[in-house]
Amino acid sequence: MARRLIGATLERVIPRGEPDAGTLVSGRIVETEAYLPNVDPACHGYRGPTKRTASLFGRPGHAYVYLIYGVHLCFNVVTESPGTGAAVLVRAIEPLAGVDAMQRRRSPHTPRWALASGPGNVCRALGIGRECDGANLRRGDLRIVFPEVVPSRIAVTARVGLSAAARWPLRFYDPASRSVSRLPARERGR
Repeated sequence: MARRLIGATLERVIPRGEPDAGTLVSGRIVETEAYLPNVDPACHGYRGPTKRTASLFGRPGHAYVYLIYGVHLCFNVVTESPGTGAAVLVRAIEPLAGVDAMQRRRSPHTPRWALASGPGNVCRALGIGRECDGANLRRGDLRIVFPEVVPSRIAVTARVGLSAAARWPLRFYDPASRSVSRLPARERGR
């Protein structure tokens, strides 16, 4: 699923009561990381369900949104059958619609390509909050639309910023996109 999500569109209609309410903000997913069930010590579901991870053990195709380091929200797509905790973290999107609203949620000085580069920035730019945890991603104000044509090349590397299972090749990205959060050293100057 982490590979399949590359090229899909993540859409969010900003809800009532928030700045830019009713605005569609969206972007093409250009970077993901997989977190495997049962065997992956970096997966939040590794030790079993908790109150914090309840949606991770829910139905596939739903959102798992959590707070990391007490600062950043991260958006994930639940991938396994109910009772099995696994998900795909969306690390970066390339903005498509609602760019002005995304800009207001970030900074007026943030370049367009960097508005949703990095998992915390994805949530900030699209207004994804804890209220989105458990949302059905097939319909509603937060959804994923799969493309008819997938990127011709998808790169695979180790996940970013982990100590457990750090070398597992479970990070997928579109090497043609500037919005990818972290490029391998050999690709940084492109």
